Amino acid sequence: MFESLSALVGRVPGGLWDVIDIAIVAFLIYEFLKLIRGTRASQMALGVTLIVALFYFSRLAPLQTVNWLIRNMVGYVVFASIVLFQSDIRRALAHFGRGPFFRFFERRGGDDETIEEIVVAASHLSAQRVGALIVMERAIGLRGHVESGIRLDATLTYDLLISIFQSTSPLHDGAVIVQEDRVAAAACFLPLTVNPRLGRDLGTRHRAAIGVSEESDSVAVVVSEETGQMALALEGRIERHLGSDELRTRLRTLVALPETAPDPVGAGR
Repeated sequence: MFESLSALVGRVPGGLWDVIDIAIVAFLIYEFLKLIRGTRASQMALGVTLIVALFYFSRLAPLQTVNWLIRNMVGYVVFASIVLFQSDIRRALAHFGRGPFFRFFERRGGDDETIEEIVVAASHLSAQRVGALIVMERAIGLRGHVESGIRLDATLTYDLLISIFQSTSPLHDGAVIVQEDRVAAAACFLPLTVNPRLGRDLGTRHRAAIGVSEESDSVAVVVSEETGQMALALEGRIERHLGSDELRTRLRTLVALPETAPDPVGAGR
């Protein structure tokens, strides 16, 4: 098998491999720049660029001490970067995992009934100005966040969501995580986004919703306790001032299971 594959690869002209090589590198650089835009990693990338430029300048000058210092600190810089920017690295890996080549393995949780229960509950909480944060899991699992809260594994209903987010409930302070048509856990802790481009008017719930959407492909529904406005967080972005119909449409587009075509054999019975 490997011999036939090697023979097939050997038939490809060398110039074509150069084009493929350059195209892959250009694509990776483009995706990397998209990922770090507006994050802490963008400042780090600028600093690394300056260090690399200083390294080559020290070789030309020559600045022996500067060159020796940069060569010996590279390993420590790489290790420190992994520790400091682990959330950005997770976000990058999750982003590549959502690429078109992995669409076949994607599971989309939630049907129309589940979405309707969430929309009606969010609308009621919005009218009452009761804060809420509902996270809907998609392809990337949220097991770590589920374990940070109180496990419920209960059927998702309007009444259950309203009960959880009432101020007198011991579970209201935190996020509800939904897996398919079930409430997996409540009072869950979520990571807060550190995006410096966000406005100061966004509270903790909104920042937690954006934070979990940065680390996964989940969709988060937020109800503001101060204004009663509904919002939707996805892929590190937030859509605010949504009405019930807009929220319903967006959720159906993002998390609804695709409708299955009727069985032609069964239809004829």
